[in-house]
Amino acid sequence: MEFSVITVNPAKVETDCLVVPLFEDGDLLSAAARLDDASERLIAQLLERGDFAPELANVQLVPFAPGLSGERLMLVGLGKRERFNEGSLRKALDAAFASLAKLPVASAAVAFTDATLDDRDIAWSAQMTLEAAIRAVYRFDQCKSTPIPAAALSRVELIIDDAKHSEAAEAGARIGAALGDGVNYARTLGNLPGNICTPSYLAAQAEEMGAGSGGNLSVEILDEAQLETLGAHSLLSVGRGSEEPSKLIVMTYQGAEDTDEAPHVLVGKGITFDSGGISIKGGAGMDEMKFDMCGAASVFGTMKSVLALKPKINVIAIVASAENMPDGRAIKPGDIVTTLKGLTVEILNTDAEGRLVLCDALTYAERFNPASVVDIATLTGACMIALGDHASGLFSNDDDLALDLLDAGEASWDRAWHMPLWEDYQQQLDSNFADLANIGGRPAGAITAACFLSRFADKYPWAHLDIAGTGWTGGKQKGASGRPVGLLTRYLLDRENEHVVTDET
Repeated sequence: MEFSVITVNPAKVETDCLVVPLFEDGDLLSAAARLDDASERLIAQLLERGDFAPELANVQLVPFAPGLSGERLMLVGLGKRERFNEGSLRKALDAAFASLAKLPVASAAVAFTDATLDDRDIAWSAQMTLEAAIRAVYRFDQCKSTPIPAAALSRVELIIDDAKHSEAAEAGARIGAALGDGVNYARTLGNLPGNICTPSYLAAQAEEMGAGSGGNLSVEILDEAQLETLGAHSLLSVGRGSEEPSKLIVMTYQGAEDTDEAPHVLVGKGITFDSGGISIKGGAGMDEMKFDMCGAASVFGTMKSVLALKPKINVIAIVASAENMPDGRAIKPGDIVTTLKGLTVEILNTDAEGRLVLCDALTYAERFNPASVVDIATLTGACMIALGDHASGLFSNDDDLALDLLDAGEASWDRAWHMPLWEDYQQQLDSNFADLANIGGRPAGAITAACFLSRFADKYPWAHLDIAGTGWTGGKQKGASGRPVGLLTRYLLDRENEHVVTDET
């Protein structure tokens, strides 16, 4: 999607649709006031007569507005000023662009940067605007015989008051566009069915991304024979019951001037379909288990955003991918496997397979001497019960890393909640026959899953994001969300900004 930043009088902007936000109380915002003057108080009259109520996310299209160069005018409610926050702006943006995406409009000029927030600058508002625009035009029709008509919207102009803010707005919009593309890519990977999006398909996607990166991304694919030689028996055990071969996918981006600078590592759970294995799941909703690779999808989406933004840091993405199926070769409850780290694991439930692929990937990450490691996984239903679909669960062995991720979540409005990782919980993983069990019982299920992973992440600052509740939406409106691409990308950009501050100091 194309974008630009303009500072002209909004009444003079030639566009298919002018979009202006309105509060329920107080004076009109800058762009709305200027449009109101040019249209002989059209906006004020609509409000006075009650023809439009500026409740949060309420949208009204005015097909023709006299005195304006724009062909249409769209009014978007922001609700009450005193209750306006980041979430309000996101809801208003989503409502506006969802409406625009249904209209035969190729261009829109929007004035959402008028709706200021105390703790957010114009770059942040511009970022949110472009991200929302790109998310709104997303369509998934790869598996339909008749394609879904694409949204006409292809250009967004950001109207701002003061030209001195143009550079900041352009920088924010650039980030928003890269984030939107990354989110949509992650959504597509998540939405693809398991018979298409296999571990081999993900590996091919990585190689395609590397080939198109202009040399900025190198890719290595470890197949089952290499994993066997390596000793990644835990990862391999998960895919043993499937005809689809398991893969460990490694993508390396080197943006730092010092190629030896410690990288930040992202590790994604890529279970392309999870039947539960021998501990098979119930049939209801099992189709949604194609989303069990949304952690991997978010890693792919983040790398797409990274390649667009080219931050001056080193990033390594590791995706542990397998298909969990039951057959005569599948792992069974009671089996014991040896991990890449050398620890033995008693399999008490084959449906707790995500941690079995992640533990070997976390051990593999040690070889890179990372500055930080973040794994992302649709790991536990327990986390979904605890936090619903609003926040991802965050666990970490390093408080500074946890705070950095929480800040990134707030800044991207892709939020996480810090959960405990106390030593007290570790004993739930005790096994009579192996070094540890792969489940710790029903109580604190999300925590004991993180405790399991922590045993394999003791060599570096590590965090685990459980996105079981945030990675996709179930039911009639089911679909991958693309989260937490926003959080992860912002976290990496913040690491680049740390370098800039340090260098200047």
